Amino acid sequence: MKELLKIENLSAGVEGKEILKNINLKVNYGEVHVVMGPNGSGKSTLANVIMNNPEYEVTSGEIYLDGESIMDLSTDKRAKKGLFMSFQNPMEVSGISVENFIRTAKSSIEDKNISILKFKKDLEKEMDKLSMDHSYASRYLNEGFSGGEMKKNEILQMLMLNPKLAILDETDSGLDVDATKIVSQGIERFLSKDNAVIIITHHRELVREVVPDFVHIILNGEIVKVGDHTLIDKIENEGFNWIREEVN
Repeated sequence: MKELLKIENLSAGVEGKEILKNINLKVNYGEVHVVMGPNGSGKSTLANVIMNNPEYEVTSGEIYLDGESIMDLSTDKRAKKGLFMSFQNPMEVSGISVENFIRTAKSSIEDKNISILKFKKDLEKEMDKLSMDHSYASRYLNEGFSGGEMKKNEILQMLMLNPKLAILDETDSGLDVDATKIVSQGIERFLSKDNAVIIITHHRELVREVVPDFVHIILNGEIVKVGDHTLIDKIENEGFNWIREEVN
């Protein structure tokens, strides 16, 4: 399979504190990768560094997308190249509706005007599949949304923007069983041979239906173990201590 993302010897931190240490990761088109680890291990930092969150400083390493370095690209330019990130704690944005936010983002990424009528039709179609009331399209972005509706809205953005690589940072956090199933079905609909997904999670539920090709375990900012989906079951049953013992 063709390589989509390649991370080489990446180290990064915040305010002088090193968090990621010599990370190496390769994601091919058509693949699902899961990143797991204890709280504070560096999972969300990895997602933010890939998207070039300015709060984080890269001290060494390279990130390639489709074989080209994106290290010098700003967040918006990385998005135009095909990167998307679903946030663990989505922000509320007053004054801009869900519909306008997504249409503006899509127009910017595709660098063309978007037909309002077709966009609205496509948006409502995806909202139906996510069990979202159409009224949410005209509401301000995430304002007054429940945690579940915020997470569904993140998946709605992913489906409408159709990126090459979707990075889902604990999208299942705080979701009930029904909402988790709807979100996982949205991920399944998104997946194709023309894209890939990195799922950052603590739990098994989200990937019961979306079976990952690779599972990466991060401890103290380092990827210390890589396996297939069976690794998730072992962690669910035994936690991370056995991996710590292996590493030490």
